Amino acid sequence: MIPKTSGLTGNKIILASSSPRRKELLRQIGLRFEVIPSKIEESFRDGEQPVEYVLRLAEEKAIDVANNLKCSWIIGADTIVVLDGEVMGKPTKEDACEMLWKLSGKEHKVITGFCIFETDTKACIKDYVETRVRFKELSEEEITGYTKTEEPFDKAGGYAIQGMGSFMVKEIKGSYTNVVGLPVCELVEVLQRLGAITLFNDGAR
Repeated sequence: MIPKTSGLTGNKIILASSSPRRKELLRQIGLRFEVIPSKIEESFRDGEQPVEYVLRLAEEKAIDVANNLKCSWIIGADTIVVLDGEVMGKPTKEDACEMLWKLSGKEHKVITGFCIFETDTKACIKDYVETRVRFKELSEEEITGYTKTEEPFDKAGGYAIQGMGSFMVKEIKGSYTNVVGLPVCELVEVLQRLGAITLFNDGAR
């Protein structure tokens, strides 16, 4: 029997995100969860640092969904790419090429903040994970060709490490799943510590 993830508290687990990548990462570990996307607007505040930004958004997303629920653990998350202090979000078709030119041949940081919020006790745990990613030197043909695939347009930094964009990644230091969009190891450790889940339990719900 394939091991599954089971709840200890009886509470539901809710992912406050419509990201297909985050959903797939949680499904891969056998987690049973529901998806309720938050409606929080993603925008920086004056003077806000990248880590402060992802932690705030992760918490706001979780609480936004938690306001209408009971007996639930809510997972909120936000991922950004940072190059030399510049935060890179999801590019439009117009700026995707420019973004990839900036990343070409350089190391950048991928930072994901996550928050786990329990609706009944109001327990709230926040943390973040940082991964360093180095791109190879990209040619004009590679950048133009990649942007034509439309893969870059809903990803922070304009690439998908789990997709065709993997051809650009020369080196990675840290969590791979963090670059995909959710640091699974760290998230699961917190869920276990809170008593929200237990792994490989024959009594899985």
